[in-house]
Amino acid sequence: MMVVIGLGILLGGLALSIWAARRAWCLKSQGLKWSATLLTSVCAAACTAAVLFVLNGLIKLHGRAAPVPDITIAATPEQMQRGAAIARASCSDCHSKTAQLTGDMEMAEHFPVPIGSFVSANLTPAGALRSWSDGEIFRALRNSIDPQGRWLIVMSYTNASRLSDTDIRSLIAYLRSLPAAGQPTRQPPDRLSLLGLILLGSGQLPTGKPVFNGSVTAPPPAVSAAYGRYLVSYQDCTQCHGQDLTGGIPGQMGAVGPDLNLVKAWKREEFIATLRTGKDPSGHVIRAEMPWRGVGHMSDDELSAIYAYLTHLPVSQTARR
Repeated sequence: MMVVIGLGILLGGLALSIWAARRAWCLKSQGLKWSATLLTSVCAAACTAAVLFVLNGLIKLHGRAAPVPDITIAATPEQMQRGAAIARASCSDCHSKTAQLTGDMEMAEHFPVPIGSFVSANLTPAGALRSWSDGEIFRALRNSIDPQGRWLIVMSYTNASRLSDTDIRSLIAYLRSLPAAGQPTRQPPDRLSLLGLILLGSGQLPTGKPVFNGSVTAPPPAVSAAYGRYLVSYQDCTQCHGQDLTGGIPGQMGAVGPDLNLVKAWKREEFIATLRTGKDPSGHVIRAEMPWRGVGHMSDDELSAIYAYLTHLPVSQTARR
């Protein structure tokens, strides 16, 4: 409703600017005539651009689409165990205020500008997932689209889509096993403000990870750099540490994280302890933006695999200096 009101105000401003420009052109004083016409024309152009950006933003907002996979998951104890591990390490930071995945956390607090309101969903049967099919949950995790075809904006900015097909199935099995807790999430959970639509329509707001309808596989679980790379791929390390993990850059969506080549100077036990305690080997306390608590829930073998991957990163230009 606020977006409709805002769009109406912009259209009204456009109409008023055009009317004022026509009136200004009729002024007898040449200096006043040209000054007023220029000013009102600039206002009209600004309102026109804003309206076009809003309309383009609405097109992008409703343009995400992907088919729902036809799957039914027969949960096994092994699947639920693996799903629980993924949820602790990857889902809890956004969907859990306590030990339960009851959501209701305002993700907009992490954005530098007020682009809207984004409330994390209750993932227990007290939330909307109880009426979703397994395929709809799979699509939400892989392509950030809910059963009504709405774009799950914040979800699309995460790396959840890089979970393997097998791990997504395990996560669904685990979510189905949870007891109901908390309150239903408001619908829709993501709501862009007028400013958010303008930024989206003008290309200043990312459109999220691209839709992918293929299959994702993971290497066999092992203490290996290959498996560590997979584990990092579906975490959100790149949001802060850069696409190559060689350090973030000012202006990126996430906090600016350091070059992870620094891990090469740590022992494996020190790396694991850092993600379990929130303090690095030098005693430096990790910033609150870093979701070390969730990642720290990974097993020793998983963290060792990540350590193996990070210690085999190509040396960055920053590290060379």
